[in-house]
Order: sequence, then C-alpha cells, then structure tokens
Amino acid sequence: MTGPNQRPLLFLDVDGPLIPFGATPQQLPQGYPTYRPAAGRPSGAGNPLVARIDPALGPKLAALGCELVWATTWLDSANECVAPWLGLPALAVVEWPEDPEDLVRGLHWKTPPLVDRAAGRPFVWVDDEISATDRAWVAGRHPGRALLQRIDPRIGLTDADFAAIRAWLRAGEGGAGG
Repeated sequence: MTGPNQRPLLFLDVDGPLIPFGATPQQLPQGYPTYRPAAGRPSGAGNPLVARIDPALGPKLAALGCELVWATTWLDSANECVAPWLGLPALAVVEWPEDPEDLVRGLHWKTPPLVDRAAGRPFVWVDDEISATDRAWVAGRHPGRALLQRIDPRIGLTDADFAAIRAWLRAGEGGAGG
C-alpha cells in the first residue's frame, strides 16, 4: 500500500505523446514543427526526432507535481536524450519484461508491468496506445486511482491533455478514491 503523502506516479511514453508522428501530408503540409533546445540545454544527443519535442512540455510536466517515470521502449536513452531536452532530471525507468505473459487480447503489453510498478499508488499513464481493454484491466486489478490518458500520436500532448490530468489530480487531493 501507499502512504497518504506519496505523490501520484506519471508514467510517460515518448513516441506519440512527446514525439508526434503519423500525420499525413494533407494534415501537416509543412511537416511537423521542430524546436531548438532552450538556452543551456543539450541538443538531443544526435537523435533527429528529439527536435520534434516541444521543450515547453518539460516545465508543464514538472508542474503537475507527480513522480515522473519513463514508460517507454527508449528506456535509459530517454534520460540521455529527452530529459535534458525538456529540462528534466533523470527519471526512473520502467524495465519491461522480455516476454510478456498471459496477455489478454487487446491488452497493451505495458499495462500489467505499469500496474505492478504502481503497487497500489495513484497513477497517470500517458501513452498513444491505450485502449478500452487497458482501462477495464486496470480498473479490475489496481486498487488505487488511475488515469489512462490516451494521446493522439499525430499531435502529441496538448493543453487539453494537461487540463484533464490536472483535473484528475485535483479530484484526488481530498483523499483516496476510485
């Protein structure tokens, strides 16, 4: 179980939420916007996709007051490339099982390890591959509060996503609940 003063976890995927992809040329005739790192920040360790990440997302994520955790196949590379670009410290990284076991059809392979990692703590999961099956699975197996915030990978994290996360966090400030 968790203590009453533990901050909620925020499990953060990179591809989709931070690095948008998949829009058609009709949707984005000019292509995806690219950004320059904020003054004094590294340039993304040579990964050209990092330039698609809006550096302004870092302060927005930090302001949520959650314990940020990488939930991405980037693993420690997220700390080498993405965290410095966003102005974030190195974050904990979810280590994925080599062979996910007993997955339910339609259940994302990340879902069981994230619930295990949360160990009853409230959590937000920000990913572009969340489904109704994941939501139902979490609701049936996680005793704490959970918000599974599906991000449109063509757009990435938006102000509306941050508003939904902040509203969920505020709703849980009064105590435990589902």
